[in-house]
Amino acid sequence: MNDEEYLYAIALRASPFVGDVNFMKLIGAAGSAKDTWKLSQKLLQKIPGIGDKISRSIGDESLLKFAEKELEFCRKNNIQIKLRHQNELPKLLSECNDAPAILYQKGFYDESLIPVSIVGTRNITAYGRTFVEELLAAFKGENLLIVSGLALGTDGCAHAEAIKNGISTVGVLAHGLHTFYPSQHKKLAQEMITNGGALLTEFNSSEKPDREHFLQRNRIIAGLSPVTIVVETAFGGGSISTVSFANDYNREVYALPGKITDKYSQGCNLIISQNKARIINDIKDIMNELGMRTLKPKTGNLFENKTVKLNNEFQSIYDCIAKYGQISLDDLSENLSIAPYKLLPILLDLEISGLVKSLSGRQYLAK
Repeated sequence: MNDEEYLYAIALRASPFVGDVNFMKLIGAAGSAKDTWKLSQKLLQKIPGIGDKISRSIGDESLLKFAEKELEFCRKNNIQIKLRHQNELPKLLSECNDAPAILYQKGFYDESLIPVSIVGTRNITAYGRTFVEELLAAFKGENLLIVSGLALGTDGCAHAEAIKNGISTVGVLAHGLHTFYPSQHKKLAQEMITNGGALLTEFNSSEKPDREHFLQRNRIIAGLSPVTIVVETAFGGGSISTVSFANDYNREVYALPGKITDKYSQGCNLIISQNKARIINDIKDIMNELGMRTLKPKTGNLFENKTVKLNNEFQSIYDCIAKYGQISLDDLSENLSIAPYKLLPILLDLEISGLVKSLSGRQYLAK
């Protein structure tokens, strides 16, 4: 490890106005963190997008002293420092344009495993908990790594069930590794590391779990994995931001549907109806997405295919979709003379019943 490059990288990233994107822009122009630090203000300002404010903060000796302390803290606490510009980040995360310039890691991140991110409300219900338990039981023995945010509720349930089923799990934190939030999960975090997992954070040991840090944290949860699973969330839940990041990164998102009257299913139902997430009709769908073609014998459909008796309105909508094979929401609305906003909840119910499948672009297919 070139301690000098890590030292200057920490100092550079701690400089005011030097975010992850500007950090990479500076490195791209100068070649290294050390070379960037040594540039004069005049030369720094010649780099496109680097103005007076940024150039004045680079080279501050107090930031270099802070970086020295941070390096010492990491050495004492067995924390690894991963630099994006040295290709040390997990592969999928490094592909994101806003990936962290620096990632601090405690424990082991196994690059040979397929990461799966699981997120959801802190107020997990019995419905959500049962689903997580069944999902992780189905994942047992597979080549997977469970990623979540170590928050109360869904996150903690996902991490604990992963450990229970012998699956490595990684927690992404919204603060430095000098503290732990929530304190109730400190023991769980240690178990994760003991069982071959890790804690990751982009925040140094001076940074607390501030509100805005959780939003930043969510992009890492989405960026680490090819698939994000949303268990339960309300309309304004933090998981919605994780979905947005995953969509931006062109990653697959699955959401667990629920009753429209259940507060913590409303966010999931919304993102399904907006085609921001695929409906979880069957755990097998997720496993196929991850390249696992076989299921444990005991694991069946989440929503078993049954003969569903439809009322006249539902039946006419289903018959119209079946007639065309595949039809857009707008065409369906025109054919039936029913407003799209009235069709959406009915279409969601048909999808939950396993009779209809939603496709991208608000297209619907009869099964």
